[in-house]
Amino acid sequence: MLREEEKHINEEAGAESAAELPREPRREWRLRINYKLITQNLPFILFLAVIALVYIANSHLAEKKVRKINKLSKEIKELKWEYLSVRSELMFRSKLSEVSKAVEPLGLKELSTPPQRIEVKAAEAAQ
Repeated sequence: MLREEEKHINEEAGAESAAELPREPRREWRLRINYKLITQNLPFILFLAVIALVYIANSHLAEKKVRKINKLSKEIKELKWEYLSVRSELMFRSKLSEVSKAVEPLGLKELSTPPQRIEVKAAEAAQ
């Protein structure tokens, strides 16, 4: 316990004496860059620069691919709608009534009687 009191007394005395003495100017820690430090760490600095370039190039390529994917998906949607419209148009034009309207200017008409099959008998065919 005596030792603790002595420490406390010494600290107070040191604080008082420090207050009385003129203070030395504080040296602020500054980053000191010099030639030796740069040359020693040049491989690491170059490695970091290469990694940064690879990272930037990778992000640019990814963005380019995303843009291309979006463009192609829009094109697919447009082609799908075009396919559906062309298919519906084909279904409409291939109806019997539409075909008969289309060939009427050519002089062709729809048959009113069903077609008849002509059969040739084997005996008649041999003659």
